[in-house]
Amino acid sequence: MKERIAVVGLGTMGHGIAQAFATFGYPVHCYDPAAEARENAKARIRENLDCEVKVASRSPDSIESALQLIQIHDQLEAALCEARFVTEAVVEDLQIKRELFSRMETIVQPDTILASNTSSWPMSEICVRMKSPERALNTHWFNPPHIVPLVEVVPGQHTAEETVQATMELLSGIGKTAIHLRKEIPGFLINRIQVAMYREILDLMEQGVAPAEDIDRAFRTSIGFRSAIVGPLQVFDFAGIDISSRVYSELVQDIRSDREVHDSVKQLVDQGHFGTKTGRGIYEYTSQSVSEKRIARDQGYLAIKQLLSL
Repeated sequence: MKERIAVVGLGTMGHGIAQAFATFGYPVHCYDPAAEARENAKARIRENLDCEVKVASRSPDSIESALQLIQIHDQLEAALCEARFVTEAVVEDLQIKRELFSRMETIVQPDTILASNTSSWPMSEICVRMKSPERALNTHWFNPPHIVPLVEVVPGQHTAEETVQATMELLSGIGKTAIHLRKEIPGFLINRIQVAMYREILDLMEQGVAPAEDIDRAFRTSIGFRSAIVGPLQVFDFAGIDISSRVYSELVQDIRSDREVHDSVKQLVDQGHFGTKTGRGIYEYTSQSVSEKRIARDQGYLAIKQLLSL
């Protein structure tokens, strides 16, 4: 029997993280303070697994095997009991995370690793109330976490090297591409790249250079198409650094570089339009279209994952 894993928080990311471990044979014990999240977690995981069966990356029999390894608890202590590795995926609130980590370390065994899936807060800020911060670090997964290969492993100022290595081995063992970040900075690696990219993309849309549909289509058939095979720095090499540097020098003067949230985004937030969760964001959605697009998205991701043998 493999060592027990615990997942705290069963929202957008937590249930997929639990699934990722269970499908590799780990018993996973989960907790969420919200009864609704606890009650529908397995149904959401089953839907994810059904999607994998449809693209022939998983056998139908494996669905029940994975679900049997996942247990949902209504008490934090029950979920953490005997866990050897804990992933926190609760709301993005620094105070809540600080309180949770200081509480969790009083429940788990002395050598249990405590990881946060936060996309915002460095572990050095989360663990300020912990007595043993050497066993805490960030493992930043990407949505949907049961499909996307990358997990950023980000140690805090006090994280022990043994904690980092054990985490890297665990994640690699469940098929993840674990990348160890050598410097702890807000947003880590990929989110910083994405924010810089979104700043310019949203500006282009606000300027009327192209509508949202065309921007998405252009990106998917150029940067997105290439990035699945060749990373951006190697694209730089293939294009020729001499040529790319001249293009860079010309464009960087005109690219948006302020630190304000775009007006179009502010308006959407003020109006309560948050994307698929509310039925409207950049695009408009119905509950049926959200489900259809999510399934199509995940099937596409799985097909690419199979093609690249990731």
